Amino acid sequence: MFKFFSRLGDSNDREIRALQPIIDRINALEPEIQALSDEALASKTDELRARLRASVGDILTPIELRETDPDEDAANSALAGADAARLADRLKQQRETELKQINEALDEILPEAFASVREAMVRALGKRHYDVQLIGGVVLHRGSIAEQKTGEGKTFVGPLAAFLNGLVGRGVHVITVNDYLAKRDAQWIGSVFHRLGMSVGSIQHQGAYLFDPTFPATDEKLRDLRPVTRQEAYAADVTHGTNNEFGFDFLRDNLVVELAARVQRAHYFAIVDEVDNILIDEARTPLIISGNAEESGDKYQQFSRLVPRLKAEEDYVVDEKFKQVAITEAGTDKMEQWLGVENMFADDFSLARHLEQALKGQVLYQKDRDYVVKDGEVIIVDEFTGRLMPGRRWS
Repeated sequence: MFKFFSRLGDSNDREIRALQPIIDRINALEPEIQALSDEALASKTDELRARLRASVGDILTPIELRETDPDEDAANSALAGADAARLADRLKQQRETELKQINEALDEILPEAFASVREAMVRALGKRHYDVQLIGGVVLHRGSIAEQKTGEGKTFVGPLAAFLNGLVGRGVHVITVNDYLAKRDAQWIGSVFHRLGMSVGSIQHQGAYLFDPTFPATDEKLRDLRPVTRQEAYAADVTHGTNNEFGFDFLRDNLVVELAARVQRAHYFAIVDEVDNILIDEARTPLIISGNAEESGDKYQQFSRLVPRLKAEEDYVVDEKFKQVAITEAGTDKMEQWLGVENMFADDFSLARHLEQALKGQVLYQKDRDYVVKDGEVIIVDEFTGRLMPGRRWS
């Protein structure tokens, strides 16, 4: 067994050593990039994009957005059954082939792209990427997980892969765990990418923004962030946001009547921060979109006054493990008497639903443990991470 784990470690070391020639090429370019003026450094992005397009041509544009023959489109739209499935499979294979070509072209310009980001970061923030961070950037670009030890500066790693893949023009999503990081990182990385002529957006629960150092923000917390529509934020070269915001926007886009109402573009490249939390821990919480029920607030107030009069064990039974509470027959009799009804389970069960929700709120959920009240809004606290989850509701 120990030999097996030893081989795993050796394999990881070999992978890292195999990247060293790339790191050497990046380092060799440093004097040349350092000698560029601010204007020349900013124009480096357009130069890299032009070389990328010269290498792969029109395939930088997603298949869905390319101009096609109207007669061919009409014929494809008429396909059904097995013919439609074959067309879908052919398009899938074409996408995979084109993505492979794009990635090969990106690998060619990677050293210059990374060297440009390194220099832009030095000029914007006074920070310089070390080799271990450059290695992490290459790993992320190749679609793998990069684990950075404490003190290795993982925040420096993401921008390398984000800039490189942002050159394609299809948009890069940087997915993080909360709105604070989605805002802070957009401000921080925005100051770097602004020197490279690359746009940065931020999607948050309360709004959407683009990095703009000329915007006179009245709130210091939103410094350099100009309010925009969500479509504009998603149209940026790099867009920061939480997994929940990206997920809910995707769900809402699938409910629109007109395609023009969609806010997201076709998905291309994403970088996930704290990948274990987002793709494992958070995966236990489904994203569900539902309409707001047209219900009277009077009933909520009425039940919130009556439920505290019920007695545990006698009127209701609690199952803490499964977060459930059940009303007993004695409790039902009391509620019907207080409400002045013969059967609270009659008709549309609305009284029974209000009772269940009021009981759960009274017995199972504790303020400042399961939720907080902020600016008149109830915000759920994630039971696994302790983070606030604005916009989320219990189902």
